[in-house]
Amino acid sequence: MAVRAIRGATQLDRDERDHLLDRTTELVRTVLRENTLSTDDLISIVFTATDDVRSEFPAYAARALGLVDVPLMCARELEIEGSLPRVVRLMMHVETSLTRAEVTHVYLHGAAGLRRDLTHVSTAAGNADETAAGESGAGESGAGESGAGESGAGESGAGESGAHEHGAER
Repeated sequence: MAVRAIRGATQLDRDERDHLLDRTTELVRTVLRENTLSTDDLISIVFTATDDVRSEFPAYAARALGLVDVPLMCARELEIEGSLPRVVRLMMHVETSLTRAEVTHVYLHGAAGLRRDLTHVSTAAGNADETAAGESGAGESGAGESGAGESGAGESGAGESGAHEHGAER
């Protein structure tokens, strides 16, 4: 078993508590399902939200799912000009036998275009896509998030660094 970090994000249509809880629940469940994980595989989850998300802590959705013994943390996302509004992100630390290349990162709703440089991404609930890095045509180079378990350079933990091009993160 290895420790891996799995990334994901979802965009809210509006900053309302029930909507945030629904979208965050969908994100957590999709990450677990796409990577064939149980709650016993979870080490911790770090959630971030853009500055325009104020209706609820995203971690509350995970608690409502029964993740009462998993350490959870919420943080504020960096405000970068041109970045997508109303986005909740997560970095889920897990124990898994999946290799880094087998991990499926999940980007739902408007957040689907954030990480077009990754090679194994699910962009809709139950829809994992295999894509070659850099096929997006938006000048993605793979730099930006690295976390523990992703390629690229620049991730420091709770937020993403690197350039944004038309709302796409690198």
